Amino acid sequence: MPVTAGVRGLTVLTIERALPEDAPAILALQKLAYQSEAALYNDWSIPPLTQTLESLVEEFSASVVLRAVVDGQLVGSVRARVVNDTCEIGRLIVHPAFQRRGIGSTLLKTIEGQCPVVIRFELFTGSKSENNIRLYQQAGYQVTRTQSLSPAVSITYLEKHATAAL
Repeated sequence: MPVTAGVRGLTVLTIERALPEDAPAILALQKLAYQSEAALYNDWSIPPLTQTLESLVEEFSASVVLRAVVDGQLVGSVRARVVNDTCEIGRLIVHPAFQRRGIGSTLLKTIEGQCPVVIRFELFTGSKSENNIRLYQQAGYQVTRTQSLSPAVSITYLEKHATAAL
């Protein structure tokens, strides 16, 4: 299943299914990638920063976890799980030094391809995360609702019908 793609400014990007032994590196990258979100909200208690290794390892049994690698270095990851007729996509992360090169878009498209029998895709991001919202809208997602997570943080949900992913 590995997907190899040329991405702006990179030699070769490989996206493949992650294994539970990748969890420590994915968690470390997740904590690095979400620092900008925490700073945006002035809240370092957001779930991606407080997730434990044990809970991430548990996700491997119920989710598809992908990793993006450039020259042997983990530069991104994304997760998805199918619930009824919906593919719930989460924790799309890209190393800060590798952002704005198409890795996030490639990860998103690849994870959608891992859920071929769903009616829709759903994901969420912080409401102040304009770059994330723009990325998802460019990929065909539409805002469906906003929900308060805490006094400082609101979450914007986006979805795309699976036929739009073809």
